[in-house]
Amino acid sequence: MLNRRELLLAGMGLAIAPAEPPTLWLIGDSTVKNNTKGQQGWGSALPPLFDATKLKVVNKALGGRSSRTFLTEGLWEAVAKELKKGDIVVMQFGHNDGGDRFKGTRPRASLKGNGDDTETGVVETTGKEEIVHSYGWYLRKYSTEAKAKGAIVVVCSPIPRNIWKDGKVGRAANDYGKWAKEAATQEKVHFLDLNTLIADRYEQLGEEKVAALFFGDHTHTSPDGAALNASIVAEGLNKLLKLP
Repeated sequence: MLNRRELLLAGMGLAIAPAEPPTLWLIGDSTVKNNTKGQQGWGSALPPLFDATKLKVVNKALGGRSSRTFLTEGLWEAVAKELKKGDIVVMQFGHNDGGDRFKGTRPRASLKGNGDDTETGVVETTGKEEIVHSYGWYLRKYSTEAKAKGAIVVVCSPIPRNIWKDGKVGRAANDYGKWAKEAATQEKVHFLDLNTLIADRYEQLGEEKVAALFFGDHTHTSPDGAALNASIVAEGLNKLLKLP
């Protein structure tokens, strides 16, 4: 049904510009977007699974980033500036949230958990003081700011690595997957448990077949692995949001 403005334009014989579709923004690490030869993140395989005339998929994830450094490097600010009401923000972090917080060449770790505790220190590579928050805190910050723009938020648990024990895939149910769910619950946003959904699928396929879905290490997927994971993401998002 046309609104009042559209009826007026039609009556004047003027063309009605089609409404711009909402944008699905992806933020995350190299498991979502990867530029290494032979590897591909699931975010790169996701766009063809949706109707581009009804939903535009923009992958702003970047390899090597944690929930913390995606914020401190200004990557989130760039996305937030473009958010509009009705857009969707899908986030997946966790693979790079461990390690050093201030020392070394890649001080990118967040504090473990979903609390409001902080740690202040000087980042060795920059010489600047920084207040580091928990993994869940960063997810909550992205969620709060996206909601303020009228966007829909989906927090994902990190995809599983190709690590097996006794025929079972190692899971993040007691750490990053758990904290991601807690952050989503606290912010009253959607939660997509990719860790469980994909691990379940891997176990159905078996260790030998899953090995062929990774390239170079046990964390990064090949194009075939990315395609499989993207299909699981699309299915999960459709159940949550009824996307086109």
